[in-house]
Amino acid sequence: MAKILLVEDNEMNRDMLSRRLERKGYQVVMAVDGAQGVAMARSEKPALILMDMSLPVLDGWEATRQLKNDPAMQSVPIIALTAHAMAGDRDKAMSAGCDDYDTKPIDLKRLLAKMEALMK
Repeated sequence: MAKILLVEDNEMNRDMLSRRLERKGYQVVMAVDGAQGVAMARSEKPALILMDMSLPVLDGWEATRQLKNDPAMQSVPIIALTAHAMAGDRDKAMSAGCDDYDTKPIDLKRLLAKMEALMK
């Protein structure tokens, strides 16, 4: 069972997505801000990270940069999750180090396909 770190500050989004992922057989650990997300990524060693970009304390862009600059974390795939679906946002996420990008509201089938591709 793959461990997924969900970094999401919105309680409703966190609850809904974690329950849906757990029903699909994933073990989900959660962080509520970018700083906690970085710390939990290092301690929990997830197979993949779902990173909201608009986070308190440390935003998702900077949290991703910190993780991708850490040799122990570089190989962990990160999918940016954002409601900001404007031109250039995908490029911004990829240049911060994200391995893929998905928009909210979450299309679970599409997100699962991206997750599976990155964890192969």
